[in-house]
Amino acid sequence: MMPDILRAAALRDLNTFGINESAEQLVPVETEQQLREALALADAQGWPVTVLGGGSNMILAGPLAGLVIAMRSRGRRVLSREPGSAVIEGEAGENWHQLVNWSLDHGFHGLENLSLIPGTLGAAPMQNIGAYGVELCDVFDSLDALDRTTGEVCRFDRDACRFAYRDSLFKQQAGRFVILRVRLRLSTQPVPRLDYAPLAAAWSVTGLSRPDSRVISQLVCQIRRSKLPDPAQLGNAGSFFKNPLLPADQAAALLATWPEAPHYPQPDGSVKLAAGWLIERAGWKGHCRDRVGVHREQALVLVNLGGARGADVLALAEDIQRDVQAKFGVQLEMEPQRVGG
Repeated sequence: MMPDILRAAALRDLNTFGINESAEQLVPVETEQQLREALALADAQGWPVTVLGGGSNMILAGPLAGLVIAMRSRGRRVLSREPGSAVIEGEAGENWHQLVNWSLDHGFHGLENLSLIPGTLGAAPMQNIGAYGVELCDVFDSLDALDRTTGEVCRFDRDACRFAYRDSLFKQQAGRFVILRVRLRLSTQPVPRLDYAPLAAAWSVTGLSRPDSRVISQLVCQIRRSKLPDPAQLGNAGSFFKNPLLPADQAAALLATWPEAPHYPQPDGSVKLAAGWLIERAGWKGHCRDRVGVHREQALVLVNLGGARGADVLALAEDIQRDVQAKFGVQLEMEPQRVGG
């Protein structure tokens, strides 16, 4: 049975930026059947639908019309074990960081670099979350998603998900699929990824000679906490802009002027730049205006200084984009999705 629908529901505590908007109707769902009932009701009433996970990758630009479905499904399990690897499965509403800790508790390796990323398991494939040299697609096995156009549950393997940098089929066809559960293939032996310089430096200080995924997870958490504000204390959506990918010739021209700019050649010949460096070099780090600002420790993070509305956040983001474009000829792309309004 579908839970009661909440009318004019406050969303401040359901988005990590802490924007105080409301949903015309809100219903939490814990099972696939409840989800189907909620979608059927929305279709019958002609309501638009917004599916909400942890609210960590969205900017509320205004009230949400129609029906907001909050995914609250829970459950995680070990599906199979093979020599060297295991497949785990979790429901879409599972908290991502708690799943990482659970996998480590069971002796599985591969998620440690993704520790402390906010949000839910179901939202992770949409964004192809990544940090410190690892992306979700590196450990992805498959997922089940409800196709709203047919009502069927479809299984997607890695290729079918069309993963790219902070992108997937589920962002490209937004609104069509609702992810139900996700399966990850993890190693039963440590597979340390220490390519990211600050993480490598932190590891070297430990003096440990044998790889230890639990220690790596703890180091990742320490680094994240030192650079990124806790959304419970200072509302934010994590990294606000994607690191831009430039064609080789454009990157070469920029580096000729700014040789100190951090840059990372990609297998396809493009070059990834550090958006945070561009924003900081343009003078925006620590910038404050009324209710919103740029974090003083990390230029890539916009923060809610108290009472910020979506329009405040988007106006600041657009000013930063224009300035970086003018100074460097680089167009920054927002990472969080604009919702509502």
